[in-house]
Amino acid sequence: MTPTPRRQLKRGIYVLPSLLTTGNLFAGFFSIVSALHGDFREAAIALGIAFVLDGLDGRIARMTNTESEFGKIYDSLADLLSWGAAPAVLLLSWGLWDLGRVGWLASFFFLVCAALRLARFSVHVGDTDRRFFIGLPTPAAACLFASVVFFWPTRLESVVLTRLLLGVVIVVSLFMVSKIRYRSFKDFDLRRRQPYSVILLLATVITLIALDPERVLLLIAVGYVVAGPVERGVVRLTAPAMRLRDSSHEEQS
Repeated sequence: MTPTPRRQLKRGIYVLPSLLTTGNLFAGFFSIVSALHGDFREAAIALGIAFVLDGLDGRIARMTNTESEFGKIYDSLADLLSWGAAPAVLLLSWGLWDLGRVGWLASFFFLVCAALRLARFSVHVGDTDRRFFIGLPTPAAACLFASVVFFWPTRLESVVLTRLLLGVVIVVSLFMVSKIRYRSFKDFDLRRRQPYSVILLLATVITLIALDPERVLLLIAVGYVVAGPVERGVVRLTAPAMRLRDSSHEEQS
């Protein structure tokens, strides 16, 4: 029996999320190959492409109602390469190689933390507030270092900068497995009506990226990574004052 056009279309749409995940996997692998050849700018750009494809595959799967357990596992495996192995190899080749054993162990530590972060996300998916991520998301951590390399694609030669990079890698790795909350922006729905100011802000950001992509992308990446600890610190500082104010209100009432 010949399948109807509707059923053929549905099967074709079902393949699309997997193709995007394959593109994410390819971009991560290409980043590794480029880093090993010393093409650090190309490696950073490949991670940026992987970031876009990783964001699209899940959205398209939900929009077309083609989510599956196979797709989720395949996406997790691709993410481990793109957000764990690829940035680890890039960091080692670009700046940590001269540190010897300490350098490759720091890269491996980043990979382990990324794997733990992805495993925790897979286990607790749907159990947490969708407005927040618990721990720094692996794509954000990878894109932070990709934006740094994109801004400065020349291999690090300075001992001071190399050791600074080592410290940043360790701190960012710990952020991934921490319980610091980061905003996911999943509650921001582009299909709904948005205030005029939001559209203006998005247009401004796109314009700035087009004018100076190296600096603007670096500022966005650094700002997101820092936002989690800063917001947590502000909450801890203001919490006692808020509790004191609430208790005083209760006494007056």
